[in-house]
Amino acid sequence: MHKRTALQSLALAVALGWTGAALAQDKPLKIGVTAGPHAQIMEQVKKVAEKQGLKIQVVEFSDYVQPNAALAAGDLDANSYQHKPYLDAQVKDRGYPFAVAANTVIFPIGLYSKKVKKLADLKEGARFGIPNDPTNGGRVLLLLQSLGLVKLKDGAGLKATPLDVVSNPKKLKFVELDAAQLPRSLDDLDASAINTNFAISAGLNPKTDAIAQENADGPYVNILVVREADKNKPWVAQLVKAYHNDEIRRFIDTQFKGSVVAGW
Repeated sequence: MHKRTALQSLALAVALGWTGAALAQDKPLKIGVTAGPHAQIMEQVKKVAEKQGLKIQVVEFSDYVQPNAALAAGDLDANSYQHKPYLDAQVKDRGYPFAVAANTVIFPIGLYSKKVKKLADLKEGARFGIPNDPTNGGRVLLLLQSLGLVKLKDGAGLKATPLDVVSNPKKLKFVELDAAQLPRSLDDLDASAINTNFAISAGLNPKTDAIAQENADGPYVNILVVREADKNKPWVAQLVKAYHNDEIRRFIDTQFKGSVVAGW
């Protein structure tokens, strides 16, 4: 009789989707992040999730390419480091079978320089660093256009490249580099756009060191990504619940003081 009751209870647990936590305890979820704020935030999510019975292993990467490759290969269960335009480009180029589980945070991209205090002081022919991936490169060019430094051809949109620049009064020379390399190249450039996660990792303060910054209300909210086949599994909802927790929002507000903004 007791054995039968136990089996009935297990069946009920399965029906209600309660097995996600048990599975996670046996084998922690591997969540890929880039070093810096994404890693710091996920470490806090890990603490909240464990209180709810979901164990997480945070796996750090130093670039934007490997976390998606690792997720596709099954080496990760989810990743948290990219915005939707970047994901869309990756899916189009590589055919990744991914799904967006939730919004996470927004990193307004900043422009930095060790040679000038404001953009107006850039000399003609200044070397300007931008990320070499299509979505972040286009994002920077749109920011430069909004600041009056360049004009892009009509319809260039989020995937604009230097070839789409139709007016460049200062004759800026764009140096396209991997986003992670831009902070280390700042000494060799007159100015550079640097993604906030890499800026913070390099010891830059986006609120005080950036000479210009984009608004936080654009299309570049970061996302939590899983494989399409996993999107409806109970652990995904449990992970999102842990991330979208008031404790995590308070941590973001306190830790980053406006340079990173909650996107949910």
